[in-house]
Amino acid sequence: MIYPMKRPWTILCLLAGFAAVAHAADSAWPQWRGPQRNGQFTGPAWPDKVDAQHLERVWRVELGPSYSGPVVNADRVFTTESKDKKFEVVRAYDRTTGKELWKHEWEGMMSVPFFAKSNGDWIRSTPALDGDRLYVAGMRDVLVCLDARDGKEIWRKDFVKDLSAPPPDFGFVCSPLVDGEAVYVQAGASFVKLNKLTGELVWRTLADKGGMYGSVFSSPMSAELAGKRQLIVQTREKLAGVDPADGKVLWEQPIEAFRGMNILTPVAYKDTLFSSTYGGKTIGFRIAQADGKFTVTEAWKHKAQGYMTTPVVIDGAAYLHLKSQRVMAIEVGTGRELWTSEKSFGKYWSLVAQGDRILALDQRGILYLLRANKEKFDLLDERKLADSETWAHLAAAGDGLFVRELNALTAFRWCAMGR
Repeated sequence: MIYPMKRPWTILCLLAGFAAVAHAADSAWPQWRGPQRNGQFTGPAWPDKVDAQHLERVWRVELGPSYSGPVVNADRVFTTESKDKKFEVVRAYDRTTGKELWKHEWEGMMSVPFFAKSNGDWIRSTPALDGDRLYVAGMRDVLVCLDARDGKEIWRKDFVKDLSAPPPDFGFVCSPLVDGEAVYVQAGASFVKLNKLTGELVWRTLADKGGMYGSVFSSPMSAELAGKRQLIVQTREKLAGVDPADGKVLWEQPIEAFRGMNILTPVAYKDTLFSSTYGGKTIGFRIAQADGKFTVTEAWKHKAQGYMTTPVVIDGAAYLHLKSQRVMAIEVGTGRELWTSEKSFGKYWSLVAQGDRILALDQRGILYLLRANKEKFDLLDERKLADSETWAHLAAAGDGLFVRELNALTAFRWCAMGR
């Protein structure tokens, strides 16, 4: 069921939307954490308010549960759901109207361990969109490539079957990374490179024992460190740099965390990698290269513990939501704490930055608008967007914001941009 929203300012919003969509490069959110996988939005500036006169709710569709973030191109929005405790479903919607364009489903549900039941048995990984191909991870360690135009299956990789790997106890959580002619995932109790056109295995590295500790929570990223483009991979036990050409591990570093809860995606700033763990610390690792050999050293550490929120970096400062449910700003290069908020929030924020503005979607359905400020916690506005939980990552594309609630997908449109 589609619920279109009508307000007196709809026409004004539409006129603003036409101007924003003209910026085609800014109108897509194709993967986990956006176009560059860094949580940065480069389109028109957001206003200083998130009330209904500035951010209009346009349409909403009810769905089965999912923690997958929506992905967006110029005219479509894609999302996943778990249905009837049996099927995993991918759906495509018209970006403007919310009309369903196609769906594709398969049997793929699984049950997570009892102590993780509070976070559900539903699909978790955010798909990756690459042109007309959509890469979707199912909980049973399956990666499916679909035609984004009509939802038809192009290829499927069953890592448990094809690699004789034990199934991950917490399901396939990592979000696929498409880079060049390959798609990279942490699956099959390892980190793998697949041909993105055929699904053929190119190489496999960082193999582990699978099962409980084979269920990685973090997602891979690509970054240039110490003069070399490399893949950054955080497993349940360590952080590593991998050569994309042959899968060679260039360097690796153990990461301490309670029960291997290395959840957030590491963030690169110059030659420093930022990570923070539940039950561990917040650490900056410096990557260096001499005579073709890489080294990793602990540049600094801070007692604060991260949890699930991957930070955004603005002007050298990382803005991080902590295990304590407070928010901290810290210099990535030095580890110097700039401030920690007095107020505590929910258990999780998904963060998107634009210039000196940060949108933070709390898992309780509250959207916060912050100013990136090295001097203090600077809250500009807030608004309750959803009544159900919002663990999925926020998507920002053109003049639109797309929120995947636990049981719905809602599209919002900025009515005024370019402050």
